Amino acid sequence: MNRVVVIGAGPAGLAAARAAAALGVEVVLVDAGPKLGGQYFRQDALASEDRFSFPGGVEHVPDAAVWAVEPIHGGHRVHLRIGAADDPSRTGRVLETRALVLATGAFDRVLPFPGWDLPGVFTAGGAQAMAKGQGVAAGDRVLVAGTGPFLLPVASSLAAAGARVVEVAEANAAVTGWLSRPRGVFAGWPKLPELARHVSALARHRVPYRSRTAVVRAHGSEWVESVTVARLDREWTPVPGSERRVEVDAVAVGFGFTPQLELAVAARCRIEGGFVAVDAAQGTSAPGVFAAGEVTGIGGADLAASEGAVAGAAAAKRLGAVVDPPLGAMARVRSGRRFAAALEAAYPVRGGWTDWLRDDTIVCRCEEVDLRRLMSAVDERDLGGVRSLKLASGAGLGLCQGRVCGRNVAELAGLDGTAFARRRIASPLRLGELAEAEPEAEAVEVPDRALGQDFG
Repeated sequence: MNRVVVIGAGPAGLAAARAAAALGVEVVLVDAGPKLGGQYFRQDALASEDRFSFPGGVEHVPDAAVWAVEPIHGGHRVHLRIGAADDPSRTGRVLETRALVLATGAFDRVLPFPGWDLPGVFTAGGAQAMAKGQGVAAGDRVLVAGTGPFLLPVASSLAAAGARVVEVAEANAAVTGWLSRPRGVFAGWPKLPELARHVSALARHRVPYRSRTAVVRAHGSEWVESVTVARLDREWTPVPGSERRVEVDAVAVGFGFTPQLELAVAARCRIEGGFVAVDAAQGTSAPGVFAAGEVTGIGGADLAASEGAVAGAAAAKRLGAVVDPPLGAMARVRSGRRFAAALEAAYPVRGGWTDWLRDDTIVCRCEEVDLRRLMSAVDERDLGGVRSLKLASGAGLGLCQGRVCGRNVAELAGLDGTAFARRRIASPLRLGELAEAEPEAEAVEVPDRALGQDFG
């Protein structure tokens, strides 16, 4: 039996499963969520289930946490725990495959600032999910801040849910960045109608949009009550004398996205520039492992879906399917990557954000580690890497295991920004689950004629 295992059921994973199944290969589609669609579609309460239809041969495994990917001879072993995270009776399952597609996506990146741990400070994605999924605004007076075009749909979603969006604070001067990549701008022209809709919505609700501006402090006792907003120079250092106080009861903050790399690192995929490196067929440096979507670069749902289609076809080919190169999807990937490169150039995260911090600013929320404690560990100990940094400072030892703070903490400590992604257990696991007998692996036999990863 030929079987492709796809991890992640967002735009990339859905496309990969659909492409592989259409070529007659059986697919197991694993996702942490209860429904198909991933974070992108799950946010939209009006999303049609029709877009999630598949050809025959796809098994969807929902509520499944992949806690380890183990390289074995000829392929990989995928370890699952199935059931709600707080359910002590969730069950284990082990899959073996010679064709693994990683479509694990990304999550909001938030930069710390004094007061960012106050209730009422939301990630941009969290605020949008509430607004679109439940029609609930994060607050009555909301300020949206950070960098990137994602701030615009977040602001328009909040306004549609009834919030008064008092301002959108964009830390970059995006127009300058876009002008440096004209080919990328042209590649993104299909997104112009969507951009125009969001700009029109902000104009209709009279929402000010200010560039080179950031929230540098949140104020309040039990809840955020106001924020200090400042102008930034090109490196994101606050301009003295530009600070102003804005009354709010909620803040939605997002500084781009951080790819979920734990499984890719465990599968021994090469990481370049903070993302999984792939070839033209979405193949990684690990034989039999393909990657698609935001683990390979941040470029939006359309690019993720195109990459997924290529990865699914390449995975099916590895298992012996006769596949013509998906030239249309591959062309869309090339175009989408030009747009993604322009996006990265227009909305970088500049190093001056560290000037927003004070010694008592919390940098690890789970363990309440402040900047003073972190830097004392760095300055006073001979830290050899992320493990010693965790033990010396406590940062990254909490429930999220550094998923929220890890990238920022690593940069503050002078380490590789992906250092916290290197963990043997990729998702929280009970000791009892780790100790119990391993379920029998569901191995599959693959014909000897199975081809390589590249199209040719």
